[in-house]
This record gives sequence, C-alpha cells and structure tokens, in this order.
Amino acid sequence: MSSLTPDQLKAQAAQTAVEFVQDGHVLGLGTGSTVHHFLTALGKRLQSGLRVRGVPTSQATASYATQLGIPLIDNDKIWDIDVAVDGADQVDPQLHLIKGGGGALLREKIVARAARQFIVIVDEAKHVSQLGLPFPLPVEILPFGWRTTQGHLETMGWLAARREQAGQPFVTDNGNFIVDLHISHIDDPASLESTLRQIPGVVECGLFVHMTSLVITGTEQGPRLTRAPQTSHP
Repeated sequence: MSSLTPDQLKAQAAQTAVEFVQDGHVLGLGTGSTVHHFLTALGKRLQSGLRVRGVPTSQATASYATQLGIPLIDNDKIWDIDVAVDGADQVDPQLHLIKGGGGALLREKIVARAARQFIVIVDEAKHVSQLGLPFPLPVEILPFGWRTTQGHLETMGWLAARREQAGQPFVTDNGNFIVDLHISHIDDPASLESTLRQIPGVVECGLFVHMTSLVITGTEQGPRLTRAPQTSHP
C-alpha cells in the first residue's frame, strides 16, 4: 500500500523542480494544484534571496504568485523565458501531454512554447501508455457559433461535451468555452493537434506535442527524472 498521498507526490516533484531555478531566471508559471506546490517552494527560496520574475498562465496563478512576492512580467513585454514549469493531466512514453483540466491550456501552451526549457511535474498516476480516455481532451473554442464548432468536432466521431461549472458554461480566462473530447485512444497526437486547429472556431487544444524537456515524477522511491529522447523544443 502506498505510504504517500498523490498530493505528497506532487509536492515532492515540485520541490525537485525548484532546484532547476537559478538566480535571475524568468519563469513560466503554470496552473493547477501541482504548480501551487511549486510556487510555495519557490516563495521560500525567494525569502533566502533568490531573484526571479514570472509569467503566469492564469489569473489564479498570478494572484498566488503576487501573494508570495514573485514579480510578474506584463503582457506588453517580449517574454524571454528561461524555464516554464507546469503540471499535466496525462504523460505518454514520448512525453507528449494532455493538459487543460484546469482550463488554462491556451496560455499554458503560449508560455511553454516561449520557454527554453519546459519542465512538467506530475505524480505517477499521470503516466499512461497512450493518451486518451479516461481523461478527455480539452479544446478551447470561441463562444461565437460554439454549437456549430461543437458539431464539427462531433462529426469526427467523438462525444464533444461543453464543460460546465455550477450549472453554467465554464469560461476560460480568455473568455472562451472548453469542449471536452472523449477519445478512447489518441494514436497520433501531432496529426490530431493539426486537424483540430484547422476547424474554424477552435482556438487551441490540450495536446502538447514535442514540447516537454523534462518530466519530474513524484514516486514512493523519490523523484524520477525523465528527459525527452530528443528535444524538438528550443
């Protein structure tokens, strides 16, 4: 029986990720419970004199980072991000990801692509042999004509359910909707990502392909580091 909870495993991975942060770094700050652990650990290092600046991927992350005294870079600046740190909902053996369970996938992808190194922190349960159900693929779509966009997605043979929260449509920080695609197995993530982006009304999808530099996994035996076999991401 496991002696560590999933939350403890996330905290373990997050603490390890902080070790990759150097003085003067510009950091991409992801969104979600695992990143919350990372920010907490980062805040403690700031108290010891570490100087960093951050680019948050959500209003929630921006709020917590500000609480911790992490200076943030505004949207009007050209971001020169050294390291982006984020969680993931699924990680496959090629380190392709499904992200977007928290609804911040668009901003997370913009920030991850802008970073020299993209570090993903997870617990062991997030590792899968193939992306797909039981976790649906989030797709951010425009509210304008959303039912038509949903229909285009469903004609591809998938259940496409608009995400709701407290009985109301879930709205991203960008003012868009999320449609969760129920795809049993994603055989070719790169091809699917390209296909989805060609549908009018689709803003972005939660597939992160050839972007991950390093995955830090919290395990019973301690943090496990898995580097991308070949880095396609700068």
